[in-house]
Amino acid sequence: MPEILDGRTVGKALTGELVEKAKTLKERGLTPLLAIVRLGERSDDLAYEKGAISRCQKVGIDVRRVLLAREASQEEVLKVVRSLNDDPAVHGILIFLPLPKGIDQKAVCESIAPQKDVDGISPVSQATVYNGLSGIGYPPCTAQACLEILKYYRCELVGKKVVVLGRSQVIGKPVSMLLLAQNATVTICHSKTQNLAAEAKRADILISALGHAGMVDKQYLRSGQTVIDVGINLNAEGQLCGDVNWEDGQVVSAITPVPGGVGSVTTTVLAKHVLEAAEQLAMSN
Repeated sequence: MPEILDGRTVGKALTGELVEKAKTLKERGLTPLLAIVRLGERSDDLAYEKGAISRCQKVGIDVRRVLLAREASQEEVLKVVRSLNDDPAVHGILIFLPLPKGIDQKAVCESIAPQKDVDGISPVSQATVYNGLSGIGYPPCTAQACLEILKYYRCELVGKKVVVLGRSQVIGKPVSMLLLAQNATVTICHSKTQNLAAEAKRADILISALGHAGMVDKQYLRSGQTVIDVGINLNAEGQLCGDVNWEDGQVVSAITPVPGGVGSVTTTVLAKHVLEAAEQLAMSN
């Protein structure tokens, strides 16, 4: 039986630290505030929003929701973002992606003030991650959550062979850069990779962000591996599951469950970024 890398335990530990940080900021007269911008009512957006609000409330962060119709124009969205950029009471901005068709998502992401971009979607945040820098901008919360889990469970990264399944801007690419910064040896695989399963099987640490229920089976897995399953899918029975076939995953040394794994840490990382942004903005004013 593998060790279960429980994200809820990690989230609880991080939350305890964040509560104290939020308390300190409030004692200085600063109330951290996250603005959530949502277009329409997609079920996954609503689920993440609910989790984010709950986590922020536990930490001591205020939340302002800005709700727009799914049919909102690009100018309406940009106007909202510019308003939040200019509002000194707002410390973090979260916009649910993807945006509806007809809106230039690139333009919207570029419009977010980097110092308030707590989910790493602006070009400045991405450049910060890809160049291994620190300062303005933040890495995407889900990518950072993978690192927080590995850190909490004391998984050695230096010199380890890590295989990342998926190359998205949200998870695959940024988590690879974060791992490189920790001196891991990283291979990024995708749908065009030859011998994909064989590549995965050679990994010491396997991070799956494919978005295909149960695709990662015994062909991808071996004993001794640590597996971070980022996938959030519905199986044939309509139940939430990851990319990894759970039965086949019993061969590995350690694995994150779905639910209760990476997703449980993501909203905590979001709260962490909001507090850091609040602190940085206070220092610059």
